[in-house]
Amino acid sequence: MKQSAEFQLSDETIKAFQRDGAVCVRNLFTPQEVALLETGIEQNLKAPSERAKVASRPDDPGWFFEDFCNWGDISAYRQFIFESRVGSVAAQLMNSETARLYHDHLLVKEPNTRQRTPWHQDQPYYNIDGRQNCSMWMPVDPVSRESTLEFVGGSHLGPWLMPRSFLDSQAQWFPEGSLADLPDIEADRSAWNILGWELSPGDAVFFHMLTLHASGGVGGNRRRRAFSVRFLGDDITHAPRQWKTSPQFPGLETQLASGAQMNHELFPLLWPRA
Repeated sequence: MKQSAEFQLSDETIKAFQRDGAVCVRNLFTPQEVALLETGIEQNLKAPSERAKVASRPDDPGWFFEDFCNWGDISAYRQFIFESRVGSVAAQLMNSETARLYHDHLLVKEPNTRQRTPWHQDQPYYNIDGRQNCSMWMPVDPVSRESTLEFVGGSHLGPWLMPRSFLDSQAQWFPEGSLADLPDIEADRSAWNILGWELSPGDAVFFHMLTLHASGGVGGNRRRRAFSVRFLGDDITHAPRQWKTSPQFPGLETQLASGAQMNHELFPLLWPRA
């Protein structure tokens, strides 16, 4: 795969990301890039890492699978991340001179998966502080509006909310009561500025790590294989936690001081290109 020409976002798209904390970028990736990523995903499914987990209940007729931090072991992931224009797009959205790779995240919902991904923010699960960040989420399968990732527009401007485990709603990260709990968004969806897009392979959504987001299950005739990449901008610093972050970076606290910029081989610079 040849290195892609840079993708210049419109001012309107960048302003929408800053305002809403989530945007859809259509036709960002070529069919060759989508096929490359699909190859990596299938390799990942055949040989999961020790970080992999099943996020659906045993009685779910489908299967929700996640895996993390595999770009160093799966060449298709590495090629996609480093040779596509995704780093440039992330830097533009973050209004950042630089874009570092934080980690990759595979999310697969097989046909008939009932398990919802509950409303949550990402940043409270992590070991970072700072505002200049974003995540990309892209499918290699068509995704209907009912099964797509949804966002509460503008929620990235609000406070950090309590991170909880998805299956049993336990506060395994910040101590119980130390952060406010999430509101019950599903109780009255009309009260919230909920954003979501039907997606085709090649499309991607980008969102701030504090933007509230969720997704539904999938029907009986479609897989939903999605790949996410997290990006760190200029102001992001290391924030070691006294608990296991998701994902974990074992031993990082001995190599990178609290408050230090994320200048470490685990988080290579994607933009500007070397």
